[in-house]
Formats: sequence, C-alpha cells, structure tokens
Amino acid sequence: MVDETSAGGIVVSRREGVHHAAVIARRNRAGRLEWCLPKGHLEGDETPEEAAVREIAEETGITGQVLRRLGVIDYWFSGDDRRVHKVVHHFLLGATGGSLSVEGDPDGEAEEAAWIPVAELHGVLAYPNERRLAEAALVVLVGEA
Repeated sequence: MVDETSAGGIVVSRREGVHHAAVIARRNRAGRLEWCLPKGHLEGDETPEEAAVREIAEETGITGQVLRRLGVIDYWFSGDDRRVHKVVHHFLLGATGGSLSVEGDPDGEAEEAAWIPVAELHGVLAYPNERRLAEAALVVLVGEA
C-alpha cells in the first residue's frame, strides 16, 4: 500500500457577471476523455495550497490565488503493482492572470482546457466527488455575489 497526497481545485474568473471555472480533459485508464478539476502531487515541502496554485497553473495556464478550502477527496485505487490511498486537497481560487492552455502541463496528461460556467460543472465533470466540490464552490460564489 502507498499513500499519495495531491492538491488542486477550482479556479474561477467572472465573465459578464457569470463565474467560469477552468477545467481540463484527460484520458482515464480506459482511454476515454474525461473532464475533471486540475490537480497533482505535492512536490518537496509544498503545502497543499502551494501545490494547488502550481498544478492549476501548469494544467490550465491560469494563475490564481487561494480564496478558501473546498474540501478533501479521499479514495483508493489499484496501481500496476500496488494499492494506492490517495488524498486530494481542493481549493477555490480566484484567477489572477494567464491564458487558458494545456501547453504548460509537464506530464502532458491534460489534453484540453475550457472555461465552463460554475453552475454547469455538475453536468460536465466526470467524477461525483468533484461535482460535489463544484456545488460547494457555487454556494460560496453565489453567497458572495
């Protein structure tokens, strides 16, 4: 068994009065393209917040500032030769710059990136846990409007 820790989240930009989130499409183990939130492993002595900012910038091209913690997703999966326990810290970030692109993804996992209205993420994101985080983000954003 191996423990892994990652971080990522939802980076938002308000356009014409509507909050949009930068999301990515990557291939799952079966080879299907799935839309998901940008995330990745912590490097060195990074905090989850620092890793989330870096990973989102690498995978979407968008720089952001952490606004608040959204939640933690905890799950298990089987790797090639081991069972992995993964914990992913998710944050809500406000976009501060950059332009939407997957060109900066060092792993080349992100194949596409798109701005999606936060209110529509539930119908776009592939994973139920990420859809719940998107709903939590929407509640926060609507409360701040």
